[in-house]
Amino acid sequence: MTTPTDWPRARAAALLEEWTDSPALRGHMRAVELVMRHLAPRYGGDPEWWGVVGLLHDYDYERFPNDARAADAEHPTEGVRHLRSLGFPEEGCEAILGHAEFTGVARTTPLAKVLFAADELAGFVVACALVRPSRSLADLEVASVKKKLKDKAFARGVNRDDVRNGAEQLGVPLDEMIAEVILALRPHERELGLGGV
Repeated sequence: MTTPTDWPRARAAALLEEWTDSPALRGHMRAVELVMRHLAPRYGGDPEWWGVVGLLHDYDYERFPNDARAADAEHPTEGVRHLRSLGFPEEGCEAILGHAEFTGVARTTPLAKVLFAADELAGFVVACALVRPSRSLADLEVASVKKKLKDKAFARGVNRDDVRNGAEQLGVPLDEMIAEVILALRPHERELGLGGV
């Protein structure tokens, strides 16, 4: 039986690099990885394993973009099929399937719930930092992120319902979830293309 320890980060990173060319998409997956690592101890998870799941959650998106939002084809289904063929642990497969609401896969584990909560919000927080004069997370506050969430024209691709539902399913106030994402990403902002401008 394959266990999470059979999936070190280097193995996941190699798969990501093989399947994903876009620097922006790679950056998004790295941001989600960082949030997952940060939140894992709070929910009794292993930061290494949770980070791997975060890193791989969108690795198939370029090959199988799923514009039709098919529940049983394209992203993330095709990626999970491949992961299963490699012996990726089922807990991770279920979490990756569950991060896309349209798959209909229930989020029953803390890993799945945190991935869902982290995905859209990590991308949104990075977008908020990018439009600041400082281009930094250092001076980004929760109130600024919440204000941007109300602006439907800003970062249109981010599903606001998923952001709210993610925090709600974790039983965490949205303000607290935003603060945790900022805290998780702030030390890594240079790697994410932020800061220093």
